[in-house]
Amino acid sequence: MRESKVIAPDLLDWYDRHARSLPWRVPPGGGPADPYRVWLSEVMLQQTTVAAVKAYFLRFTALWPTVQDLAAADDAQVMAEWAGLGYYARARNLLACARAVAARGGFPDTRDGLSALPGIGAYTSAAIASIAFDRVETVVDGNVERVVSRLFAVQTPLPRAKQELVALADRLTPQSRPGDYAQAMMDLGATICTPRSPACVICPVQAQCDARAQGIAAELPRKTPKAAKPTRQGVVWLARQGDALVLEHRPPKGLLGGTLAFPSAQWDGRDMPPPGPADWRDLGAVRHVFTHFTLDLTVLLGDLTGNPTRGELVPLRQIDRDALPGLMRKAWDMAQPHLQG
Repeated sequence: MRESKVIAPDLLDWYDRHARSLPWRVPPGGGPADPYRVWLSEVMLQQTTVAAVKAYFLRFTALWPTVQDLAAADDAQVMAEWAGLGYYARARNLLACARAVAARGGFPDTRDGLSALPGIGAYTSAAIASIAFDRVETVVDGNVERVVSRLFAVQTPLPRAKQELVALADRLTPQSRPGDYAQAMMDLGATICTPRSPACVICPVQAQCDARAQGIAAELPRKTPKAAKPTRQGVVWLARQGDALVLEHRPPKGLLGGTLAFPSAQWDGRDMPPPGPADWRDLGAVRHVFTHFTLDLTVLLGDLTGNPTRGELVPLRQIDRDALPGLMRKAWDMAQPHLQG
């Protein structure tokens, strides 16, 4: 049995003075936050950095200030506004969840109730319940895993250590100010107890940190080596007719699901023909890293000699680069010098 620790008083005192200012937060001690804003931010932050999320969050809340507004939004507009954040299943689940919440008249205020909504897992339900409804829940993200692994000098590598880290985090969670405490742990991991070169000398809980005492803080948490990502090959066609290119909506499920994209094939399990007859010119390849594989995508440009066999022609001046997923932006950027001529 590991030694008990009480870190909440020191951590909350530090948080009251050093909390990050984020657009979805209320100030420390300001009470529960708007569940819509907490939920939206947590979904956006899944596998995405705070720096990348801020602009998207502000744009979404300007366009759709309430969950009811988002529930009534056009699917294509939401997918276009999401473009660039990646992991597009999140955007599809976002809409499904917003509509479920609007239909029931508001967000559930318990972890179990929140977990029943589309796209909300164990971490997100705990975070919303804690931050928006001041429920005493154990909120464990990557930052918290790192803090806890160092506090208790947990040597077991991730992901095997996850269950132990959750149990230890649960022992640390206080009964008062659980929402502020959850965010304080996140901030500690993001700003002081960082993956490399942790700033132990200014850490508010340094006196209780076993890893610091043993001189191994920077080595934790240990991680099981990841297998090398395989590389896939594929092709994308920029099919031109006059001053327009062919765009199509990808299938609603799967990679880049539901997004507006240039026709492509071979890399995503679809063996599709070109979107029409043309003399295709190889412009080179772009590289894109997905969660489970790396993609080398050959970019082909051609002038159609007939009507496109799929998708629709969109005038070049109407193509919004920012509404394209990141992979397609790379293809678009590579083709720009050839499209201007």
